Amino acid sequence: MKPRTVRCPGLFYFIPFMKNKMERLEENAAIILPENGLREKMHQAGKENRKLIIKLGFDPTAPDLHLGHAVVLKKLKQFQELGHELVIIVGSFTAQIGDPTGKNKSRKPLSRETVMDNADTYIGQLSKIIDVTKCRILFNGDWLQPLPFDKLLRLLGKVTVAQLLQRNDFNKRFTENQPIAMHELMYPILQGFDSLHIKADVEMGGTDQLFNCTMGRQLQEAHDVAPQVVMCMPLLRGTDGKEKMSKSLNNYIGLTESPQEMFGKVMSIPDDLIPEYLQLTTDFSAEELALLHARLENGENPMNFKKIIAKNIIQQYHNDASADAAGQFFVNQFQNRAFDEKAFEKVPIESLGLAAGDVSLLELCHGLKREETRGVVRRLIMQGGVSVDDVRMMDANATVVMKAGMRVRMGKRLFVELF
Repeated sequence: MKPRTVRCPGLFYFIPFMKNKMERLEENAAIILPENGLREKMHQAGKENRKLIIKLGFDPTAPDLHLGHAVVLKKLKQFQELGHELVIIVGSFTAQIGDPTGKNKSRKPLSRETVMDNADTYIGQLSKIIDVTKCRILFNGDWLQPLPFDKLLRLLGKVTVAQLLQRNDFNKRFTENQPIAMHELMYPILQGFDSLHIKADVEMGGTDQLFNCTMGRQLQEAHDVAPQVVMCMPLLRGTDGKEKMSKSLNNYIGLTESPQEMFGKVMSIPDDLIPEYLQLTTDFSAEELALLHARLENGENPMNFKKIIAKNIIQQYHNDASADAAGQFFVNQFQNRAFDEKAFEKVPIESLGLAAGDVSLLELCHGLKREETRGVVRRLIMQGGVSVDDVRMMDANATVVMKAGMRVRMGKRLFVELF
């Protein structure tokens, strides 16, 4: 008996093949709401001979994407490979409000100029994973900015305060008598309106976006539009092994970071993160992952797996040669060589903004890591993370003579030589 086929635009699926694709689409998803909703949407799209509209919205509140964002983007890529339509909504309006998800106080509003500058870099970085030339990229300011006030009031009338207070962070702030601004309560409603506006079939996000995404379903149903399926991916924990990956927590691995930095950061993750990173950050096949997990369970050295993960990540976002070079650099820099044999980055003294001669160790180190606060630099020194000319120094107020040829190590990955 010949296998039955289901036609989608430009695609013909054999039923056994479709089953494999469905399993792949659902793989790693933390939440699919409703439970069989994705399968039903795919089936309906086949019957109607149309593409699904897959929505991802993001507020460009910072200029860089990281591996945590990539967990969702890789799932989008799978939909794109099946021929469905990706709609990327840039929160050009909502970013100026600020998503209150997970926050215990209002976000600082961003200017439109900052939002648009960040959006430009985001879109460029999206191309590392998905084909942005085949996406619809929309800015929600185009429909939210001119929204008439009477229409906004009717929209707000579809949602109750009690429903909004079911959201964990709102409820927590309310019960602890912490202020909640009105514009924060409106945020999930505006995000939901985005789904209504584009008639989204599926909305993607992390598990922290569950409430906001279900708001889209609610508003679509209230306007007699077929409700979207909500698909939430797990939140990747950052290099600290505790909090979700976030640039504000400085526990992230950026998609545009150098291969050496990527490799070093992966090597710094706690051992208990290895299974999570194998599953969520690599692109190994199911068979390869099964073998790696078996080796891990058999007690193989965790460092081996971190190297495997690091190399795979760099291959995805750079290339094979960069992955090999970064691996060799790590071995040379952190496993084999004595202090004098390390590779030191040349840094001109004048770039530190300090007068040559006697300076405190804190001033010198802060000059080398301007992106960190003095408090962070001071703690690094006190914890023994700084050496000057191969002498560990733990007194932040100690005087050092800054001169050409001085070699400074800060932390595990910064090695500089002044000139």
